[in-house]
Amino acid sequence: MRKGASNATNKIRSIMRTVTVLALVLIFGGVALAQSASVPASSALAADTPSKTPSGATFTAPKAWSVRTQANLVVIAAPEGDTNVAIVDVATAADAGAAAAAAWKLYRPEAMHPVKLISPLSTRNGWEERRLVEYETSPNEKAAIQVLALRRGVHWTVFILDGHDATVEKRVAAINLVAGSLRPAGYSREDFAGRKAHPLDSARVQALKSFIRSSMQQLEVPGVSIALFDRGHVVFEGGFGVRSLGHPEPVDANTLYMIASNTKGLTTLLLAKLVDEGKLSWDEPVTQAYPSFRLGSSATTKQVLMKHLVCACTGLPRKDLQWILNTNPSTPASDTFVQLAATEPTSGFGEVFQYNNLMASAAGFIAGHIVYPDRELGAAYDLAMQKIIFDPLGMNSTTFDMARALGNPNHAHPHSDDIDGRVTAANPGINDAILPYRPAGAAWSSVHDMIRYVQDELTPGRLPNGQQFISVRNVLTRRLPNVPIGENSYYGMGVMVDKTWGVPVIHHGGDLVGFHSDWFAIPAAGVGAVILTNSDRGVDIRGPFMRRILEVLYDGKPEAAAQITAAAALERAQIQKERQRLVVPAAGDAASRLASRYVNADLGHIDVTHDGSNVAFSFGMLKSVVASRVNDDKTVSFITIEPGLEGFEFVAGSRDGRRTLTIRDAQHEYVYTET
Repeated sequence: MRKGASNATNKIRSIMRTVTVLALVLIFGGVALAQSASVPASSALAADTPSKTPSGATFTAPKAWSVRTQANLVVIAAPEGDTNVAIVDVATAADAGAAAAAAWKLYRPEAMHPVKLISPLSTRNGWEERRLVEYETSPNEKAAIQVLALRRGVHWTVFILDGHDATVEKRVAAINLVAGSLRPAGYSREDFAGRKAHPLDSARVQALKSFIRSSMQQLEVPGVSIALFDRGHVVFEGGFGVRSLGHPEPVDANTLYMIASNTKGLTTLLLAKLVDEGKLSWDEPVTQAYPSFRLGSSATTKQVLMKHLVCACTGLPRKDLQWILNTNPSTPASDTFVQLAATEPTSGFGEVFQYNNLMASAAGFIAGHIVYPDRELGAAYDLAMQKIIFDPLGMNSTTFDMARALGNPNHAHPHSDDIDGRVTAANPGINDAILPYRPAGAAWSSVHDMIRYVQDELTPGRLPNGQQFISVRNVLTRRLPNVPIGENSYYGMGVMVDKTWGVPVIHHGGDLVGFHSDWFAIPAAGVGAVILTNSDRGVDIRGPFMRRILEVLYDGKPEAAAQITAAAALERAQIQKERQRLVVPAAGDAASRLASRYVNADLGHIDVTHDGSNVAFSFGMLKSVVASRVNDDKTVSFITIEPGLEGFEFVAGSRDGRRTLTIRDAQHEYVYTET
């Protein structure tokens, strides 16, 4: 079940997630937002600009946004004109709910959405209390609203996100910048730059192991494997917990997990090797390397260079529903290029961070084609990765072969939440959908293998035997900043760089149903790490684990443990709140009005079946029982609840006298029509 979303966007993020904004709840609007009265507007900012609220709280206003200030209120408006971030100074308030209400009264008093949930977050950035405020809305409103209430002493500072769904996704990095940089007057963030890192001795390794055990227990994650590398040596690799709930077999260093988008960094390593060999250039037009490549228009196609396929900077939005819901075993690798040919950017090149899995998929397939031009695209990529990347790095268990992975008895099973928030075995079938697009995220690997990749990032490009496997120049080119993700973090090429605490951390997350992972390389310390998990709740360990590593290395403030505790509480509260409005089995009167079959040109078909009191939706290979919910605008949603498939929302309606079901991601709307 989704946590606080009213469409499929959060489910897609849970499948292949990169960043989130305040655990974004995508709701509200679809119409231009009313602006506060008497707030003079500035022109669009020419660069990211350090700014202050009237009370002195500091933040950074993003490039291309405009800023309007009046007493106790700053409104930061997106270029599209339909999305605002408001920062409101509230002198005193009884609690976070009262502070949020006071902030709305000053910013936009006509806002009428009822509060759904107020949840505590871990303290950080100088704030003594942080609360997330979520609101009840309806999916057809198609936009985003969320509040972060922050207190220092008796004074509250309230961050309001009030915008349109599509713009929020497109401008997520700018919103992250404002939220992440918002700090009390006079506060300086902890900075590890210039400090000498401690070695990962037995005591510090034990501290990290204890953190993993505690995090697993609080979040109810069945299995986690980690590996730790320090100054030339693997100092620990092993597992905690089990491969599958209800079974005793433990996870260990060699347990296979799907690493999802961590495939991307390995794919760009293949590109780097081909650049070394003169078979490719980062600045080469894609049509030169692969003449049949197309985007939505010839003008756009001509602009795309090879490096743009993996930079998340071309302005192409996520377009995942088509491959998630309409992929089958016969879908060829070439479908990546079919889908891209029907996709146009929604922002300018280099303007904003927009993550697109199909572009990364194209990069890998083109690289494979260059190496093995006579082979089918998927087979060429698989062989190129095996021979050029996996074999030299000693990643002997890493594979794209699903049958091989599942045939290995030491593989992890994915887990998700059931309708009532109980962690249970997930339907793994949805992860099969990534196979035709596998350069974006279909590899299986272990921490034993992945730590060898991390070592290569740390050296950089040199194998343990001293051989320079890939040139330093081209390994590091992958880390050059292409587009910012938030404050002090940016996307390179299949890798991210985070400088939040002054020490650069190279990493990337990976997310599929029931599998969440990350790897970290800290060049200044000579330290690397890998974490692989077998539950959707494992995503909540990734960021705190990075923070805990830095705490252990640099004697940092102990913040990571509190982040886990807050995440576990938020998870439970959101699931319980969502469950209150779901009707299971789906309400009979609403279910009786469904057609038996719906079709959409892009997503395929939905077959509706009734089995006693249960109603199920089938999407080709996938099937799930659905719950129903009456939304605040009186529309009815049907929501998939099968663990692993949970959270896809379809809004019932009609068009031209025919029944419809509508599903959305942030920037696309798909209407299934009865047939």
